[in-house]
Amino acid sequence: MAKTVRFTKMQGAGNDYIYVDTLLNDVANPAAAAVAWSSPHTGIGADGLVLIGCSRVPEADFTMRIFNADGSEALMCGNASRCVGKYLYEKGITDSTTIRLLTLSGVKTLRLHLRHDNTVESVTVDMGAPVLADAGLLSAPGGSMVNGSVAAGGREFCGTFVSMGNPHFVVFADSLDGLDLARWGALLERSALFPQRCNIEFAQVLADGLIRARVWERGSGVTMACGTGACATAVAASLTGRAPRASRIVMDGGELGVDWAGDDGHVYLTGPAEFVFEGEVQVAG
Repeated sequence: MAKTVRFTKMQGAGNDYIYVDTLLNDVANPAAAAVAWSSPHTGIGADGLVLIGCSRVPEADFTMRIFNADGSEALMCGNASRCVGKYLYEKGITDSTTIRLLTLSGVKTLRLHLRHDNTVESVTVDMGAPVLADAGLLSAPGGSMVNGSVAAGGREFCGTFVSMGNPHFVVFADSLDGLDLARWGALLERSALFPQRCNIEFAQVLADGLIRARVWERGSGVTMACGTGACATAVAASLTGRAPRASRIVMDGGELGVDWAGDDGHVYLTGPAEFVFEGEVQVAG
């Protein structure tokens, strides 16, 4: 017997997910649902599925689980976490403008910025400190790489490894014109250097503190934006002397602000979150 699940589609800088409140709707197999619902032709169409729940630990208020379009579970997503903040506040689930969100990469603090009509204009996420060395994510000496070389498809790519709760490899170029992102992103994602695969960013410095970036997301492919990818790009730019510690990252879906703060070493991501539409989908009972 089929049952109905209510969902809300939201997007942050064009990074779109299907959001389900698990207090009201049960998704028995979220990996399979993410694959079926994310399809643009036979499903709802999205970069993946996000499940929102209440936290059972005192350190957090709510939980977020993310399943990519291929069914794999992601550790963290900055764009999705901002949308969760807007969802919780504007749906009246919380009246707090500071929300502690439990993810697979730890508790992230959201700070909501409100308009005069009490709707959420933007959200700042404390993404934590970047991890620059992790042997479990990068098979290189010391598990780190700054301006290092990765081979793929007969080419060498010079880039920097940054983990923001999930792994990223950031390649800077003089221009992104003519970039075959789908080809090179897919090859680099599965390089033997990345034992758990990797998110790939190609970036171009446009001006001081202004960076253009395009994203290949592990498990989703080409996406309009990636919050952790924007953070990784900003950190990599600062590490390699290309930009200050505060940058604006221009992605295909919009602009995100990233501040690698000096006082606590954390990365703060600020950007929009928007509702797209709501609906119902039938699943097998």
